[in-house]
Amino acid sequence: MAHLNQQPIRVNFTTNSNRKYFVPFILVTSLFFLWGFAISMLDVLNKHFQEVLHLSKATSAWVQVSTFGAYFLMALPAGFFMKKYGYKKGILAGLFLYAVGAFLVFPASQAQSWEFFLIALFILACGLAFLETAANPYASVLGKPETSEQRLNLAQSFNGLGVITGPLVGGLFVFSTQHQSIEEGFASVQLPYLIVGAVVSLVAVFFIFTPMPEIEEEVEEGVSGAINQKSLGQQKHFIFATVSQFLNVGAQGCIWGFFINYATESLAISNQTASYWLSVSMVVFMIGRFVSTFFMRFVRANVMLGAYCLSIVVLLLIVSFNLLGTNSIYALVAFFFFQSITFPTIFALGLKDLGSSTKQASSYIIMGIVGGAVFPPLMGAMADNLSTSLSFLLPATMFVFIAWYGFKGSQLR
Repeated sequence: MAHLNQQPIRVNFTTNSNRKYFVPFILVTSLFFLWGFAISMLDVLNKHFQEVLHLSKATSAWVQVSTFGAYFLMALPAGFFMKKYGYKKGILAGLFLYAVGAFLVFPASQAQSWEFFLIALFILACGLAFLETAANPYASVLGKPETSEQRLNLAQSFNGLGVITGPLVGGLFVFSTQHQSIEEGFASVQLPYLIVGAVVSLVAVFFIFTPMPEIEEEVEEGVSGAINQKSLGQQKHFIFATVSQFLNVGAQGCIWGFFINYATESLAISNQTASYWLSVSMVVFMIGRFVSTFFMRFVRANVMLGAYCLSIVVLLLIVSFNLLGTNSIYALVAFFFFQSITFPTIFALGLKDLGSSTKQASSYIIMGIVGGAVFPPLMGAMADNLSTSLSFLLPATMFVFIAWYGFKGSQLR
């Protein structure tokens, strides 16, 4: 006897629906650029404040702690907010917090207060938590469920433009001169964030005046969705996705955050030159997104995730032990190609067949981003007490688990 079962969120792409969702999809995709910039700027700020305030690597990692910690605290409230008010209002709330945090960098810099600056980053990141909680599932559901990984990776590819821009802006404004005082060091970060605050405010205006269709979780008739009768706690592929995202973002925070340290120490180059190396790496990251999204048409997303993470483990071992000498930097640059798909692929695999629990599950996976707050201080302590290169062993071990998730843990049960 047929009965009602919860099926995944679905949007059928007819010609009319293509037109209906085209502009909203473009606007949602722009959000990926905005938070890509915000996240990659952390890597510049990490090294910058080590020198301006004479901080240890473990202490400077608080730029990651304040940012990724905000994701942990705000992900669930963001999910509940959107469940009640919808995606559009959730996105607008995120853009508002993002702009407020960016504008607060100016008075924080005027006060020359490290703590005030971290508070500004925290507020900005609360906005990012809203944006990611909304935009990731929104992008993944606008089409056939079986191509959700491709669609989300395509949208996330534009995140690559943002992460390229962050280090370039850092090299242009923050590392352009050798700052002789704390006042000069703080002043160098004011203009970039004022510009960002203005751009984010403009994007919010576009969202206000653009009709944004609300994607609702559907309840359909059929028997194939029996798995959706389970609670989220019983969905092992979702639980493992949350753990994998925790480790993935933790590893990303570690590697991106200490890339400039590794480059300056291993190649004996300036901070500005190292920031350009990081921008090149982000170009590799973006290329990896586009190329890998194309190949996902022929290779299952979970298999690609597993294979890429095994490649990452090998590359990070080369970096940790400097197996190629100064050329080990190329192994670190190559890491960005393989890491490019990990976040969106883990996210999409974790949301498979969750039906009306999709928004809630999205919030939990976003909470996993707190890994970016947990692990960088640990890696910083390893770098302070051992060496920067050996500290890369920490993220290497984390990608072993993610490889297992790709091959095995992501399977629906």
